Amino acid sequence: MKSDSSPIAAIATASGRGGIGVIRLSGKNLWPVVEAVCGQTQATMAARHAYYLPFKREDGSVIDQGIALYFNAPHSYTGEDVIELQGHGGPVVLQMLLARCLQAGSDIGLRLAEPGEFTQRAFLNYKMDLAQAEAVSDLIEATTEAAAKSASESLSGVFSQVIHDLVGKVINLRMLVEATLDFPEEEIDFLEQSDARGQLAAIRATLDDVFKHASQGALLRDGLNIVLAGKPNVGKSSLLNALAGADVAIVTPIAGTTRDKVTQTIQIEGMPLHIIDTAGIRDGQGGHGPDEVERIGIERTWAEVAKADVILHMLAADRGPTAEDEAIAARFPPNVPVMCVWNKIDQSGHKPEVHRFGDMTHVYISATDHQGIDLLRGELLRIAGWQQTVESRYLARERHLIALKAAQEHLEFAAYHAAPDNHASDKSLDLFAEELRLAQERLSSITGKFTPDDLLGVIFSRFCIGK
Repeated sequence: MKSDSSPIAAIATASGRGGIGVIRLSGKNLWPVVEAVCGQTQATMAARHAYYLPFKREDGSVIDQGIALYFNAPHSYTGEDVIELQGHGGPVVLQMLLARCLQAGSDIGLRLAEPGEFTQRAFLNYKMDLAQAEAVSDLIEATTEAAAKSASESLSGVFSQVIHDLVGKVINLRMLVEATLDFPEEEIDFLEQSDARGQLAAIRATLDDVFKHASQGALLRDGLNIVLAGKPNVGKSSLLNALAGADVAIVTPIAGTTRDKVTQTIQIEGMPLHIIDTAGIRDGQGGHGPDEVERIGIERTWAEVAKADVILHMLAADRGPTAEDEAIAARFPPNVPVMCVWNKIDQSGHKPEVHRFGDMTHVYISATDHQGIDLLRGELLRIAGWQQTVESRYLARERHLIALKAAQEHLEFAAYHAAPDNHASDKSLDLFAEELRLAQERLSSITGKFTPDDLLGVIFSRFCIGK
């Protein structure tokens, strides 16, 4: 991703047709473009005032009529001068207007913005920190109301403030440690006099709470990929329909009806779950095996199983386990949670219930009669680690969780070196100080203070163009 200061332009609204489309420009010396396209100059165009005017081609003919807005630096989204041209939302007219802007701005080096470059500039110009910048993308991509709410909270700085507060407490403790290291002749028990152990315990407790909320936020953001797998005609498609509350998958008594995956996103307690119905697995013994198309579907089933966060192994309660079921279960990845879902209890006489045997969970349901579906929903939340008593105040990403976990580990080592039995020399205090420094660095990486440039490039390149 480029990080130069060239002026940039892009279509800022989503692709497709719409009532309004927006071209956004950001950078220095944009006025040659504004004058050429809109007939306005810096002297005639006040900041934050809307101007209704024609957008013109080089020969003076009109491309479109719309509104031009000027946001002066640093009081703009990017912290640079920003011009927004709001016209009609047809893709052709927007492309024509963008091409005209790039043509008019060729002398000033105006170029097409890369994905996320507007928000990257906002970050580099201190308009927002990295966690807030990521929240912009998360808000756009939110798939549930709860996720959108949490992303909005992160964008407003709630998550960042929590991290800043934690970093501040770690810094204060580091200052005390460093001061003691600078004056070794002072014969005082630093850990006792300053209650360093108590301060550290409070920081660790706060960090544990933040990690709990962040884990919840990560589930809100990403959800879980849940794959329905099993033999043909055990009710996978019926269960998908029951969970979705609509007929999204075809259900027939004919084996092999589902030839390819069918994906439906549902919400349980605001958490998105991506339910993936797959082709029934059978080996073709007895001369009635799958045809070529169904074989391809089965191969794709195993590909989805390999990527699953949770596998729902569908079994027929009216028939009981078979050798085929056991062969299927034996091929499941060993590190993926598996839940056995016994369907068709309306035919077997079982009651809707949950049985847990060690790491295995068995849920008895009837997808057609909707018996036990709420039990299954509850087990999906449990296996995902969702805690209904914990409200997610912000969305979090995997990199945030990794940084928080690393900070927890460094503070754990710090506590070890600060323990009375280990604090026998200045070396222990040095190690205590070093672990605090490393914890601070990992926490600060969340908001971007210690984030490597290559990671910044990866983060912003995943944004949409125009944002």
